[in-house]
Amino acid sequence: MTAKKRPVNLNLFTMKFPVTAIASILHRVSGFVLFLFIPLLLWIFSLSMTAGGFARLQSVQQCWVMRLLEWLLLSGFIYHVIAGIRHLCMDAGYFEGKENGKFSAVIVALVSLVLILAVGGWFV
Repeated sequence: MTAKKRPVNLNLFTMKFPVTAIASILHRVSGFVLFLFIPLLLWIFSLSMTAGGFARLQSVQQCWVMRLLEWLLLSGFIYHVIAGIRHLCMDAGYFEGKENGKFSAVIVALVSLVLILAVGGWFV
């Protein structure tokens, strides 16, 4: 009887993931974070519908912590949309190969990074 080769270390922080796995994991994480922000966004939207609430939101928005949170939320949204387009293309039969998948994952990361930095510059 031969011994089967099984992974010895299942610590996710020591494993090296391919770029396609990282892109997919980040897409799921960004979607989950956006889902968690839905109640806050709905509350902000309802508050903005009144004159007093809108003025209060404008004053709170001047705080750097709020601007940072807004930028982080938009960053997650940008990445999720770009990676979602990649996943839709893969569902349609494009970028399914190993090399094409790597290329599309790198493109998603670069396009997202450029757009996130552009939005960050707009917030400053």
